[in-house]
Amino acid sequence: MPLVVAACIANGTAGAVEDRLPPDVAAHLKSAGIPLTAVGIVVQEVGVSRPSLALNATRALNPASTMKLVSTYAALELLGPNFQWKTRAFAGGPMAGDVLEGDLVLKGGGDPKLTLESLWLFVRALRARGLREIRGDLVLDRTYFDAGEHDAARFDAEPLRPYNVGPDALLVNFKSVRFTFSPDGERGVVQVLAEPRPAQLELAQSVRIVEGPCNDWRTRLKADIQNGATGARVAFSGLYPASCGERSWNIALLGHPAYVHGVFRQIWEESGGVLRGSVRDGQATPSARLLCTQESPSLSEIVRDINKYSNNVMARQLFLTLSAELQKPPGSNGRSAEVVKAWLAQKRIEAPELVLENGSGLSRLERMSAANLARVLDAAFQSSVMPELMASLPLVASDGTMRRRLRYDSVAGQAHIKTGSLFDTRTIAGYVLDRLGRRQIIVFLINHPNAAAGQPAQDALLRRVYDRN
Repeated sequence: MPLVVAACIANGTAGAVEDRLPPDVAAHLKSAGIPLTAVGIVVQEVGVSRPSLALNATRALNPASTMKLVSTYAALELLGPNFQWKTRAFAGGPMAGDVLEGDLVLKGGGDPKLTLESLWLFVRALRARGLREIRGDLVLDRTYFDAGEHDAARFDAEPLRPYNVGPDALLVNFKSVRFTFSPDGERGVVQVLAEPRPAQLELAQSVRIVEGPCNDWRTRLKADIQNGATGARVAFSGLYPASCGERSWNIALLGHPAYVHGVFRQIWEESGGVLRGSVRDGQATPSARLLCTQESPSLSEIVRDINKYSNNVMARQLFLTLSAELQKPPGSNGRSAEVVKAWLAQKRIEAPELVLENGSGLSRLERMSAANLARVLDAAFQSSVMPELMASLPLVASDGTMRRRLRYDSVAGQAHIKTGSLFDTRTIAGYVLDRLGRRQIIVFLINHPNAAAGQPAQDALLRRVYDRN
């Protein structure tokens, strides 16, 4: 059935377009118990003003993580693909040989990917400059962002999940600890390793090996986690199937200052360094001397991580950076939303329905219409940063969040699609190269309690757009 729907029915009633939806798409939605009033759909060839399919196109819906398309495209144009975040270390006192008679100030620049490996390189750079002992405190300058109070449990009552970590100007390793479960068959026990292992983390373990299939191995473990801003205790017990081999479990622990302090101290002491003081927030004085600078990967690389794997905390860091860089620090969510809306207005994309809370899509408040998301995608395809944005999107059946979808279908490898998923939301948005070689924009937003059952309808539309029938 041809994908042809008159533009005038974009805001029409569900009944006006039900017969014009591809029958398999309509059937999947009906089977899932999702009414047409709960979806927003646009299919449109790049550079063509009239959509070939539009349903509830101007209705404000929660786009979930497809909102990352707006944030990352804006950042690529406004900051440039080669933009890098910088983390700096300052000496807050005089050097006496290899001893710093004062504080070491770490000034955060909002790096979304200051991983454990990056911090290790940063420490090595400090040691290579002759610094061994710090007589003062570790001072954390986190003033580049004004992220406000963050309640990690507010969104879904899962405060220990890394995706719920709040942004911070000195975000290190996503504020997470990886617990690796390594079975020891000879002793019949499982060794649990923590990486990193800050001093503020107490780890207890009494996990036994059992036979049987691996399946959902975490359900057989008991994790007693007591997490606080300045200290945490994690105790693992229960059973672990030997057939699982080594498996890992990432948990977000501690507050940002305690985490940075603990991990920095661990790496610093492992490198032979000495830190005499404690940790506190503060800023470098005008007389402080710059010791070294750690640069992040380029923005184009960061955007790839954000969109391929839908990394929420990285997206939040990026969003705050927009106002920190294009206005002045500290970056805030409200001012970054203003930056994005002004940028859209310059592109003549008027989006009165647009609500931006944090730019990541991990939000109950964010809203955008399918029509305006399609307009953003159309503008992006004609932008000089199109190659960077396109390469950041999951390739259907190949990688990222689309790697397991449509693996044996005709559309496999022919579409770059950003996905979004919340409890009551399933969304896709991106580009399909149809079988005639034309680039098609597709946006399919579902907001409904049964949204999780709507994926077959979205996959069916992807097939239809590729096959053009």
